[in-house]
Amino acid sequence: MTKTNDNQIYDLLIIGGGVNGCGIARDASGRGLSVVLCEQFDLANETSSRSSKMIHGGLRYLEYYEFRLVREALSEREVMLKIAPHLVQPLQLIIPHNSLQRPAWMVRLGLFLYDHLGRKTTLPGSYGLKLNTNNAYGEPLQPELKKGFCYYDCKVDDARLVVLNAMAARDNGASILPRTKLITATQENGLWLSTLEDQHTQQQWQIKSKALINAAGPWVNDIVSSKVNIKTKHKVELVKGSHIVIPKFYDGNHAYLLQNNDKRVIFVIPYHDNFTMIGTTDIDYHGDPAEVTVSEDERHYLCEVVNHYFKQQISPADIVNEWSGVRPLQADDANNPSAVTRDYSLEVEDDNGKTPILSIFGGKITTYRELSEHALRKLKKFFPKMGPDWTANTSLPGGNIHSANDYAQQLIVRYPFLPTTMLTRYAYSYGSLSEIILKTVESLADMGKCFGHELYEKEIDYLRAYEWAETEDDILWRRSKLGLHTIAIDDLADFIGQSTQ
Repeated sequence: MTKTNDNQIYDLLIIGGGVNGCGIARDASGRGLSVVLCEQFDLANETSSRSSKMIHGGLRYLEYYEFRLVREALSEREVMLKIAPHLVQPLQLIIPHNSLQRPAWMVRLGLFLYDHLGRKTTLPGSYGLKLNTNNAYGEPLQPELKKGFCYYDCKVDDARLVVLNAMAARDNGASILPRTKLITATQENGLWLSTLEDQHTQQQWQIKSKALINAAGPWVNDIVSSKVNIKTKHKVELVKGSHIVIPKFYDGNHAYLLQNNDKRVIFVIPYHDNFTMIGTTDIDYHGDPAEVTVSEDERHYLCEVVNHYFKQQISPADIVNEWSGVRPLQADDANNPSAVTRDYSLEVEDDNGKTPILSIFGGKITTYRELSEHALRKLKKFFPKMGPDWTANTSLPGGNIHSANDYAQQLIVRYPFLPTTMLTRYAYSYGSLSEIILKTVESLADMGKCFGHELYEKEIDYLRAYEWAETEDDILWRRSKLGLHTIAIDDLADFIGQSTQ
């Protein structure tokens, strides 16, 4: 089954199931447009699941005078706190001041601007602090670090953010097709005739659409050059960013922003209770984005930055998980990958006012929703009857709760026979969608078989029925991060295989 109608002419075919593609699918379908989205792999399979897991304004972008981008990102941070309170959580960050790096006045000025560039903020403002062994902020740090600064941003489960946008689009009538590849698209009689291929069966079929949206991320130039065969004024610069995860090595829920002598900043962030995430690197990348990996040099680089600041020394031997992603940044004249703009450009090509294709160059997770609105404004002349902007005031699926913590407490009271830690994870992962998983559960036995670390059949059934999960990686890494823990992988694979027969 292709899940599309051969006889229908769709308004939009969106190529790419990352955060931008799924964000546009949600927005467009909610405006009354008919939408198909195809993704050659799983949703959020590449860049959109390999970020620093933050919703942030981009403090360091101020050094490059990207004031508009920072202002927009800070405003979006507020929107995301409102529409996805289960996924987006405030994060306290500590900047230990190292006099060999940026001077204190520069950091203080940057934080002042950061506090005031956004139109409104519900997060606390920044402040200076003393670092010593008597407080949780200074205790894990090298003793010569006496001064620091505190500010706030947010953390997010990036892959789940993508999936929730896809779910919202589906709820609005969009067809979401993971593991479906665009083979070619041609202009024919004022429409786009696109050939799609099911990556499981290699079955091909064609659909017609009035417009294409090229949200292929690192593959954006490949789509326009080889699949659609049009010329483009823009191009992306591929920049590799790698992260490592080690067992938690300091107390507290606060994160650190570390300034390195190459002017890069490294985040050290608490990660899923028992771990710490460290990243990211910035390296020009040439090659297939699907084959990017963390290099030995990057592992040592990240460890060395941490060791410069922390008493407890770490090494690559401590790494329990790692990922590397290719950021499709808008190409500019920057010589340093860290200085390449995180802004985006939208390019519309059309044939005498017909058959438009909109390509997205650059962008970041934080501003995906604003990018989606901007993209649809670009297409307004082709779809004059489309509805108005709406996504800023509508919760993402599961987000119709006051807070994840409050909702977790409600679940714990309602289901006293289920593990408290599991219910808390549900609240922060699924929000009110937890009701679907728990609908018929009246005892722990009703959850079915446990595959380890409180991963039960009920949750797997939900992920496969509602969130397009098909493989162990889909479940353990993109829909959850339970792959960090001990899971009976073979049993899980057998269960998935048997339930698809």
